[in-house]
Amino acid sequence: MSPHSSDPPSRSATGPLDGVRVVELAGIGPGPFAAMLLADLGADVVRVDRPGPSPLGGDPAHDVTNRNKRSVLIDLKSPEGPEAVRALAARAEILVEGYRPGVAERLGVGPEECMAANPALVYGRMTGWGQRGPLAPRAGHDIGYIATAGTLSMIGAPDGPPVLPANLLGDYAGGSLYLVTGVLAALLTARATGRGQVVDAAIVDGAAHLTTLFWGMLAEGTWQDARGRNLLDGSCPFYGVYETADGGWMAVGALEPQFYAVFVALLGLDGTALPDRADPHNWPALRAEFTARFVTATREEWSAVFEGTDACVAPVLSLREAARHPHLAGRGTYTEAYGTTQPAPAPRFSDTPGTLRLPPAVPGAHTPDVARDWCVPELLKGHR
Repeated sequence: MSPHSSDPPSRSATGPLDGVRVVELAGIGPGPFAAMLLADLGADVVRVDRPGPSPLGGDPAHDVTNRNKRSVLIDLKSPEGPEAVRALAARAEILVEGYRPGVAERLGVGPEECMAANPALVYGRMTGWGQRGPLAPRAGHDIGYIATAGTLSMIGAPDGPPVLPANLLGDYAGGSLYLVTGVLAALLTARATGRGQVVDAAIVDGAAHLTTLFWGMLAEGTWQDARGRNLLDGSCPFYGVYETADGGWMAVGALEPQFYAVFVALLGLDGTALPDRADPHNWPALRAEFTARFVTATREEWSAVFEGTDACVAPVLSLREAARHPHLAGRGTYTEAYGTTQPAPAPRFSDTPGTLRLPPAVPGAHTPDVARDWCVPELLKGHR
């Protein structure tokens, strides 16, 4: 962690999205993370929370995906609830929701209703299956979306089951990042034309889009449509992971010949005596050689051998270990703010850096402030 990050930045600090107002209709998973990204970059994100406990439980004060946001409590099933959301939307540039198709419309806060009050509004919709298609109305989670998109089939050993990448690949890579890209692109158009639009961000679309490179390789015959048989999916012995003497793991990515030469030399092997790595038939023999070498020392010992070289080898670190790595600490990749270690905003900007201005928003904590700042007195109806 950065040694200079224990004190949160000034609340007056801004980012590249300073002045952009965003309404987030509270949900779970990719929607909150997308709104956090916008907030990290300086947007004024108002999260509309519902009365009652969080769907996932837990202490909202520790939900880091709600950092840099403000929260208001609105009961969308009350007579005045939808009116309050539409009033917020009228003063915003972006709205983000993650309901099943048709739910926002039934609640009276769908695109037609919100854009009637604000024709330039960018209305971002985050779902797993998308707004249309046979599965659009069905429930689902990350695992099912990446399974259907074909991405899950690519991860794991050929003789084992597919390996789950937590919910990083679907919810956040295929979902949140595509939603943020979409709403920011639509915002540029809205500012130029005065016309907003609906952004339909589906995890299945994003997860499929992430595989674009491999569809090209399939077409040219350089990728097999099967797990664990390709250059980048763990089959290749110089692009994979190896266990060490203490049960740790080292990640090897020595693809280029010059990096491979450094790798085998530091591993203590004679490269001229090894089988030709260009022939996949030799890969099992090479893997056996590398496996036998890595189990002769601990992860810490191998880290000392490879650190600072062009061998493209790194220890597999846990979350807490990653936060202490000298390189990440030197860059301030992880920071400590409001009593919690967490990733710092990304990416970096030379003139308008993202900041951690506010701790995770506790539901309803900012209702009076938002009512004042956004000039939305409707928020105060029934507020105590």
